[in-house]
Amino acid sequence: MKIKRIDHVSVNVNDLSAAKAFFLDLGLEVQGEWEMEGEWLGQVVGLTDVKTACVGLRTPDGQAWIELVKFHTPSDEQDFLKPLANTLGIRHIAFAVEDIEAVVAKLKTKGTEIFSEIHQYEESYKLCYVRGPEGIILELAEEIK
Repeated sequence: MKIKRIDHVSVNVNDLSAAKAFFLDLGLEVQGEWEMEGEWLGQVVGLTDVKTACVGLRTPDGQAWIELVKFHTPSDEQDFLKPLANTLGIRHIAFAVEDIEAVVAKLKTKGTEIFSEIHQYEESYKLCYVRGPEGIILELAEEIK
């Protein structure tokens, strides 16, 4: 037995439209939109009375898939968290980008929170952390060639 690959990353959101627009602005592509509900889904996710709306997005190279999920029921009674980079648990999604300066400039015009300016790591990468809708943290990385 062995793991073949990561199939997808799921991100729960309250504002599905805003999260979708954020990832589309980054260059991801919608591969599907669907709704699910019922007993079977509840059994899979360990909840009752489950109703969701989902958007499946992939990177242009087709190698990564992100699922944005809005739980209509049951709703999460807490507001979204605004974790820091060192908060325990799964914390960020890293994207390899071309022209990190242009990507960050575009995100700034959209009001995206930028953790810091772009920093270079040795002679290998330019890096920047940003926070998207509902606390989603992304690491942007441009390989220096």
